[in-house]
Amino acid sequence: MLVVWGRRNSLNVQKVLWLIGELGLSYENIPAGGPFGRMHDPRFLALTPHGRVPVLEDGDLGAWESHAILRYVAAQYGQGRFWDEKPAVRSRIDGWMDWSQSALQPEFLNGVFYGFYRTPEAQRDWSAIEKSLARCAGYWKILDDILATRPYLAGDNLSLADIPAGALLYRYFELEIERPSLPNVEAWRHRLQQRPAYREHVMVPFDEMRGRLDY
Repeated sequence: MLVVWGRRNSLNVQKVLWLIGELGLSYENIPAGGPFGRMHDPRFLALTPHGRVPVLEDGDLGAWESHAILRYVAAQYGQGRFWDEKPAVRSRIDGWMDWSQSALQPEFLNGVFYGFYRTPEAQRDWSAIEKSLARCAGYWKILDDILATRPYLAGDNLSLADIPAGALLYRYFELEIERPSLPNVEAWRHRLQQRPAYREHVMVPFDEMRGRLDY
């Protein structure tokens, strides 16, 4: 059985659990990080050199970094369903995964989610927040243009391309912030919300993080 280390309200853990849910795989979740601690557990540290979640334990394998875990699970258990075996198709999927990791996610998590939601109101840097909101809006508009031509980022079916940005999508629309008109992103969001694995693993309340820098 797969073992996933990490708390269920961690965005990067949610990516992994969402894919596992889509594939219907059996797994055990060991809460770690945040209030759960366990980051210095010898068993955990034997699996990852960095001591950060998520970590996937699969027999003797310890896989770390959320996108590396996604690729491993898809290749090992997905039979080409979420990460195509053709290099040309994989390159498109990988492009969206890497873009989400290097552009969209840090801007949203650091500038908006951390700067706005997790920072107490009296300590918020509104100038920085507004700049991050504007950059995020630009990133979501890129996705809106892409999704005008297809139901999912890499084509007609859900793939690993959708999971990183799709996981962020839930929090982006749950925050009390200004958002641009994104009709195609909204339609994509609705499609994702119809998926049981998305509802179970991504649409997870995160109220306990509000105004908490130390979570």
